[in-house]
Amino acid sequence: MEENNQQWIQCNACREMLYRKEVERNLQVCPKCNYHFRISAAERLSLVLDEGSFVEMDAELEPLDPLRFKDRMKYEERILESQQKTQAKEAIVCGKGTILGQPVLIGVMDFEFMGGSMGSVVGEKIARLVEKAMADDWGVVIFCSSGGARMQEGILALMQMAKTSAALARLKEKGLPYISFLTDPTTGGVSASFAMLGDVILAEPKAIIGFAGQRVIEQTIKQKLPAGFQRSEYLMERGMIDLIVERRGMKKILATLLSLLRKQKIREKEA
Repeated sequence: MEENNQQWIQCNACREMLYRKEVERNLQVCPKCNYHFRISAAERLSLVLDEGSFVEMDAELEPLDPLRFKDRMKYEERILESQQKTQAKEAIVCGKGTILGQPVLIGVMDFEFMGGSMGSVVGEKIARLVEKAMADDWGVVIFCSSGGARMQEGILALMQMAKTSAALARLKEKGLPYISFLTDPTTGGVSASFAMLGDVILAEPKAIIGFAGQRVIEQTIKQKLPAGFQRSEYLMERGMIDLIVERRGMKKILATLLSLLRKQKIREKEA
């Protein structure tokens, strides 16, 4: 019975029961409604980058427990649990590679690691990624997926909003492109900082994007929010994001944007 249950999964958007292997063949996309399921950082990198081109950076960085935080369990235990589950040190994997031949510095967040929460190490890895991009004269792509800042690190986590934003401001001053790619979900302190600072902001279909949750907003303003609120389609209609990109087309779109933005920088230099 358990093996039979594993063969079927429910779509988070349309709630249809789907044959798991069919979803996997479709790049983890619902064949009924086109909802894009969450995928790991490793899966994302294999889909986006040219084969064999990825070189990871700062893989040794891992979080500490400066506040000795404990709720139901110790923070250090939560870290270890997520590391064992994802086989990663932190909620973001960073490195360099190529997309259809276009060089890029890339960061991919993994929601399976403590809800993709942003702590000190996530902020540091993004800052280092941007510094490397400026040194190499390359563009930056970050795939965002997060519940927000990591409460177990308190103000140290909140400071990463300013740290990442300042690093991207320096990148912009140098004229190098930053493409932000929002996936389901992108919320909290991440959406309030580097996720929404891209020169071009892309999103996957039906992704939840916002700051506070829908129920919190409704309780605060005492009003019912419209259907599809905080989904990528709703935000695109209102100019918050530039383009919704399906998983099959993201590699070509990213390569095209990196090429165009790089050529624009060269023209500006020559002028």
